[in-house]
Amino acid sequence: MADLDFSNKQFVKQSQLGIPIGDKIVLGQLTSYKDGTAKWTYAKDTNPLIAGPGDRSTFTLFKDDKGKFNWTPTTSTSVSNLATREGFTAEQVTDSLYKTPQTQTVLNGGNVTQLGGINEAKKLGVPGTTGKATVTGPLPSTVSGNFAGQPGATQAAASTGDVTSAPVNLNIEGLGKSRTSFGTHRYPLDLNSSSQDKIKFDMLEYSPRGFEQDSKTNLAQFAERKSTGSRTPLGTVYLPITSGISEANSCVWGEDRMDPGQALLANVALTSIQQGLDQGFGVAANAAEAAAGAGNKDVKALAASFFAQAASGAGGILARTQGAVINPNLELLFNGPALRPFSFTFKMSARSDTEAKEIIKIIRFFKQGMSPQKSKSNLFIKAPHTFKISYIRGKTDPHPFIGEIKECALQSFNVNYTPEGQYATFYDGPMISYEIQMQFTELEPVFNEDYGKSGSLPADLLFKKS
Repeated sequence: MADLDFSNKQFVKQSQLGIPIGDKIVLGQLTSYKDGTAKWTYAKDTNPLIAGPGDRSTFTLFKDDKGKFNWTPTTSTSVSNLATREGFTAEQVTDSLYKTPQTQTVLNGGNVTQLGGINEAKKLGVPGTTGKATVTGPLPSTVSGNFAGQPGATQAAASTGDVTSAPVNLNIEGLGKSRTSFGTHRYPLDLNSSSQDKIKFDMLEYSPRGFEQDSKTNLAQFAERKSTGSRTPLGTVYLPITSGISEANSCVWGEDRMDPGQALLANVALTSIQQGLDQGFGVAANAAEAAAGAGNKDVKALAASFFAQAASGAGGILARTQGAVINPNLELLFNGPALRPFSFTFKMSARSDTEAKEIIKIIRFFKQGMSPQKSKSNLFIKAPHTFKISYIRGKTDPHPFIGEIKECALQSFNVNYTPEGQYATFYDGPMISYEIQMQFTELEPVFNEDYGKSGSLPADLLFKKS
């Protein structure tokens, strides 16, 4: 059997994939690699904070010495682990994986899709390009024993480097009845056939961020969100570019004051934390000695003012008596990034009854896509879908002279059913004209590094790392 070490393989794509086992659809993560191989990992075991390091319940598609691709358990305990975690018998797991064509059809189909489609998959010779499953027969060994080529596979490998996990699975029951596909819509109807520039709105399933733990520092931070390019859109809307498109980049800066007394205390505290209490006391002693020095009238006036105000409870003594105030060291300091908002207004006047109904579908697309989703039990409410907004030049090319927009949330959506100021409909009810106003906000701030190193047009407008 071929080496099943996937640690050095370069993967193409990862996505969630549910496969039928027994009487359930079991969720997992399918990872496809450039050489055509793949690995499916049980969802609860994609989080090393829960499962620990190493493969626990994974199954791999590998190429054997004869050039044939086969699905096999990654370790000798993959089957038993999955059976125990989901309440199956080992026989149910093996029967589903190796005797049920439907299960392998799902696995192979997911891998083919992630490899770039049937044509790319055929070049690699992976199963699933004909729509048929490859039934490999019984397991190569018993569940309790080691598989060929995997000595000691039952022991979890030591974790090295960065460890990235998916969000902790709360076992939230699936969502209630809702659309999972929103189709492709456009206004006007002939927009796709023309070379007119347009705006493309892709609806995406919201992707929460997991945690990322660095094994060297043991510090945890949020991992990168799944890129919009790695997620299949739930639906798409094309609209013509209207006048008034703009963007507003900003950062949060604020005034900050720190008078000499506060600066001294801060320096003492910081020195004590970084270098020890002795060094901190030394800073304080040196300041006291300098204050007591001969001819230091400003320091003495400061001390006198401080104690006089403390004793009397009156403020502004220094200003009233000396016509001066303590230097506040006023400075504008960076407080953090800001999220960019984007507003769009589209007026859509139908030229036919068919186009009017297409407009209704577009309005439904945004209204339903921005709405939160209830779980079947009504105990949880999940985040609405998000949107990727792209400016298109001509038919398909990204517009090189308008800045890109990161993944956005649709925060408000307003519809004016009578933008002409009067009520008018087609014979069967649709309005002859609609106006929609949308307010989007990016999920994450824009950072300097998002622009890359290039400084020439049009690259300096885009988020391309070079």
